[in-house]
Amino acid sequence: MPTPSAQRSDASPVGFNIAAIVLALALGGIAVAYAIDAASHGTRQLPHRRDEETTLTRTIGDRELEIPLSWFRYAEQGVEGYAKQIDLQLAVPLGAGGAMRSIEVTLLPRSRARPSSRLLDGVYIHQFMPTELSGPPGLIGKPLVGKDGFETETVWYDPLSADPFVAKCSAPVTPGTEARCLRTVYLGPAIAAVYVFGAEMLTNWRQFDDEMKPRLRTIGVN
Repeated sequence: MPTPSAQRSDASPVGFNIAAIVLALALGGIAVAYAIDAASHGTRQLPHRRDEETTLTRTIGDRELEIPLSWFRYAEQGVEGYAKQIDLQLAVPLGAGGAMRSIEVTLLPRSRARPSSRLLDGVYIHQFMPTELSGPPGLIGKPLVGKDGFETETVWYDPLSADPFVAKCSAPVTPGTEARCLRTVYLGPAIAAVYVFGAEMLTNWRQFDDEMKPRLRTIGVN
């Protein structure tokens, strides 16, 4: 009959083997968990890359947009998820002679914006002063009356188009700086864009939409 010490001696290898098996299973489970997490992470990240630049998914209205991280105007907006508006900043060749210039773009649900072309007939035309300014070929410049917040503002518009280019520009606050212009447009059935840009870019107003629409289409705006 085995002595108690012999029984303990026989039990030790068995206990060690069981512990080793449990540890191996545990380590295997952790490895599997890491593998699953890595795979899912890779699945999430893969669509967020275009031309080797990280992109983020932002949802505005019912539209999902894939936006390069470098496009965001504010760092705090560089997160994924739903947004009431998205503030971007892009460089476009719309300066004098095709020079690159910065333009601010705010994307909104269409229901929250009114395009500048509609404001022309509904608001601006009733605030025009008799004076007509000369400026970029093809555009008419009309100063607005100095009331209701329209002081020092001028509307530039294409008088020949059924859906005209329209931009409202404010005189520079600081001497020596450039006037800033604002233009709002509808982009497809769901999204509107508010553009803010330097008045120099009015010289290339005919190319404005040809430059902006393809860029925004690449992120899902249409």
